[in-house]
Amino acid sequence: MQEVYDFLKKTQTYYLATVEGDQPRVRPFGTIDIFEGKLYIQTGKIKEIAKQLSKNPKLEICAFDGSKWIRVQAVAVEDDRREPKQHMLDAYPDLKGMYSADDGNTQVWYLKDGIATITEFGKEPETIRF
Repeated sequence: MQEVYDFLKKTQTYYLATVEGDQPRVRPFGTIDIFEGKLYIQTGKIKEIAKQLSKNPKLEICAFDGSKWIRVQAVAVEDDRREPKQHMLDAYPDLKGMYSADDGNTQVWYLKDGIATITEFGKEPETIRF
């Protein structure tokens, strides 16, 4: 899991896919955090992604670092505790202008049953389960 975190942190922007009905939805994301041994993402409850993950928690993440790419499939599990929200906001202080751990809007999800595949042209893909 640390390798997945490091890869996504290095790229700074990754693309997160959800589904809305039968329509895939992809958007750029930047928050990634490890808290209590789990990989977390963050969004606002008022955003469409929050509604999509509530209906269907399966997601996929993709990022490219210039030579390798990663694809992560997982199930998002909401964690409504204050501690992981604050941990995320401390990791991304710029978000504190838009979110707070107690605002009723900040939402964090940890990734469960994760399978990451890191691929580089001409090499065997590496699979990481977390």
